[in-house]
Amino acid sequence: MPRQEVIRKAKQDKRAGKSASTQAGEFVKDEIDRIRKGKHGARSTKQAIAIGLSEARRAGVDLPPPRKGRTKKATRRSAKYAYEVGQGKRTPKRRPKVSRAVEGVLKKEPRSTASRGALSKQAKRAARRRTAASRSAAARKASQTKGSKVRSAAAKKAARTRARRRS
Repeated sequence: MPRQEVIRKAKQDKRAGKSASTQAGEFVKDEIDRIRKGKHGARSTKQAIAIGLSEARRAGVDLPPPRKGRTKKATRRSAKYAYEVGQGKRTPKRRPKVSRAVEGVLKKEPRSTASRGALSKQAKRAARRRTAASRSAAARKASQTKGSKVRSAAAKKAARTRARRRS
């Protein structure tokens, strides 16, 4: 169950006009933090992200399940159920045995999947699959929905990074 703080941040993102994936990002970040704290592990970085996305869907973020051909059938079905729960079209069935079993399995998985290096590798791999136009459009929207304060801070950081690279 995601913390109220995470749900509040996601709602704030929605009010700011940010995309569903940005709202879901709050849940993914929380999941990464949980793994880093040692609450449980994950088989891969992709799995950690998937858990976060599933929580986001269940919490009501308008993030539809992936289209056919993008992921396997079981994943799509699971995402569909989580999405329906979040949209109030399905009541979740409590399954304590399954819940305990999953928790037990995740506890045995490695924590290194949430390391900076692993996340960086995953982000680069995901970006490589997107077209330049898609990446550019996402960056353009991000700059519009950032707000002047955050945009200014980002520009200052970029300038610092450029200066550091030159020396």
